[in-house]
Amino acid sequence: MENSFAFLNTMYAWMLNNGMRLVVNIIVSVIILAAAKVIISVAVKGLRAALTKSGKVTEILEKFTVNMVRKGLWLIAVVLILGQFGVDIGPLVAGLGITGFILGFAFQETIGNMLAGVMISLNKPFGIGDYVEIGGVGGTVKDMDMISVTLSTPDNKKIVMANKVIWGTPITNYSAFETRRVDLIFGIAYGADINQAKEIIKMEMAKLSEILPEPEPLVEVIALADSSVNFAVRPWVKKADYWKVYFALHRMIKYAFTEADIEIPFPQMDVHHYGFPEIKEV
Repeated sequence: MENSFAFLNTMYAWMLNNGMRLVVNIIVSVIILAAAKVIISVAVKGLRAALTKSGKVTEILEKFTVNMVRKGLWLIAVVLILGQFGVDIGPLVAGLGITGFILGFAFQETIGNMLAGVMISLNKPFGIGDYVEIGGVGGTVKDMDMISVTLSTPDNKKIVMANKVIWGTPITNYSAFETRRVDLIFGIAYGADINQAKEIIKMEMAKLSEILPEPEPLVEVIALADSSVNFAVRPWVKKADYWKVYFALHRMIKYAFTEADIEIPFPQMDVHHYGFPEIKEV
């Protein structure tokens, strides 16, 4: 019982000596929190608007930058509040510095991926929905963040690639422009009429409305191969029509050549046999 009274007396004395300071610190802390909320909200909105207006920052980098700035400002607010209650943040800062060094060493690969993600976001070599080829791997970009990019292959496989690997590898973006050229090779026999074959190819291409009139489709002899005279056929299409035209032309030109009795040769080799020399008995 005496211990309880002693504790209460101690608390009462502490409140008399420090109560007013505690109340003031609490009020100041509340004011700091309220001010921080308003300032951070305004700063974040302004930063987001500036990044969007610049047109040089992707949505992913914008979200990452805004999130980091928001957390940094709240950290400053927390430090100010702790200072109101006499908390010495010096050892805390030093501890965070040492911890940051250790974590930075441990997660250097992750940090490297984040930095590569920043470069990808700034340079924008591709976006979500683009069909790309990266390091020999082709697929449609389904998702991307500051650490990795997710591709979906034509045979419906999911591939996740680290940003650090992507940024150090040649990137081919097949969706970067609105139009694409379809590159095809068709061979005819050496005995076939080249002009006739050329006109047939042009007529078949004219049947496809997806083929663009400009640039004008190219049909020219590109090689005198071992067994055939090869035509380079290069029409231009909208990127969404690429595969439709690619498959259709193969089928249509094959049927057209067959109807016109134009032979599509297969690789062949002439072998001449002169017989074995007669072996005389000794």
